[in-house]
Amino acid sequence: MSTVVLDNVSKIYPGGHLAIDRMSLSADKGEFLVLLGPSGCGKSTLLRMIAGLEEVTSGDLWLGGALANDLAPRDRDVAMVFQNGALYPHRTVRGNISFPLEVAKIAPETVRERVTQLSKALRIGETLERRPGTLSGGQRQRVAMGRAIVRQPSLFLMDEPLSNLDAGMRTELRMEISSLVRSLGVTTVYVTHDQVEALTLADRIAIINRGVLQDVGTPTQVYNDPATAFTAAFLSSQQLNLLAATVRAPQNRFILLDFGPHQITIPWSDPRAYAISQYVGHQIIVGLRPDCLAPVPETFDGPVFLGRVRALEYHGHEWLAHVESGIPTVTVPEPPAPDRHAGDPAASASGGRVMTALRRLFPGIGPAPDPEPEPEPEQAGGTHRRADLIVRVGSRPVWRAGERVRVGVDAGRLMLFAPDGSRIDPPQR
Repeated sequence: MSTVVLDNVSKIYPGGHLAIDRMSLSADKGEFLVLLGPSGCGKSTLLRMIAGLEEVTSGDLWLGGALANDLAPRDRDVAMVFQNGALYPHRTVRGNISFPLEVAKIAPETVRERVTQLSKALRIGETLERRPGTLSGGQRQRVAMGRAIVRQPSLFLMDEPLSNLDAGMRTELRMEISSLVRSLGVTTVYVTHDQVEALTLADRIAIINRGVLQDVGTPTQVYNDPATAFTAAFLSSQQLNLLAATVRAPQNRFILLDFGPHQITIPWSDPRAYAISQYVGHQIIVGLRPDCLAPVPETFDGPVFLGRVRALEYHGHEWLAHVESGIPTVTVPEPPAPDRHAGDPAASASGGRVMTALRRLFPGIGPAPDPEPEPEPEQAGGTHRRADLIVRVGSRPVWRAGERVRVGVDAGRLMLFAPDGSRIDPPQR
């Protein structure tokens, strides 16, 4: 049974700003669900609606099998951890952690026992008599987690609890959050804009952009088999190569991806060939992560891009090369910015450009789209960087700036997207 179910939920603020557009999503009992997306995409708004801090404009919110649209926050049996901790500055650590139990009128002996045991588990036992102002950022977040956990709720909500900490502390607390929450078996909805946090913490990840659900799946699914170009780009630790290619089928012998100065052939035996063939004569978007490209010798007989190294970047554990190859690049297609509604949120056009991908994931979702011509991918411009291929060259630089090079392409790892950013070959879920 799902602990949280969002059924076609929308949120419109006064003035007509659409923050969440017809979101359908669920979190099963004991699941760690991460809401991932850029700042302002609506993920914190979604979390606050689950908590009861924001009203649901339309659609249904179910908690534990009960309709919760009109439930007061205190009646939802949820505990929330905020980005800044939101501790009571006039109370000690002990007082902050014990506050929910005191409000619930739990026996003082039980309160003391729970607080002591939990403080040891969170490694803040020595701070129990101190006030929040004397604690480090990591200690304050541990106290905030303790205050949420001590209630033993049915649902944890965490709103970017690690974003204000340094990198080392984030790594440490990330591991503690994962082990602690899983040991408790409590359903958790966690908001972050950090893809590393999402990939390491989540049982499933829901990627959101401009209030529209882009993709949902396990970390392995959304990283290796993304449903949209936005998902693929957002989950790339280095910049994703998004290239414009025209699909051709010379005498129907094979599928040809024409990048202008370079081509890649796809044999009909490739499982993706039929789906690609539906776009013959049209331009598509090809996504390649930097580790799908590599330096190769003259004897390499696979697909190759030729180019000139413009710059090399050192990233500590690896080098990345920026290679000018003459291949046109594209920007990530995005849904229209949710702005205003004249009436029912269902009338919104926002999100229509990714509905194709979601229908492939969930057949029958939403109304049938009106036929309209597909736009050509927008050509990128403005910086030299976007016109380059980003190539991972390993722990030692094998190229020099200005050198003419051969870049081998792992054709099996091509990610193929329609002009609207949806996957051409349906992702496996």
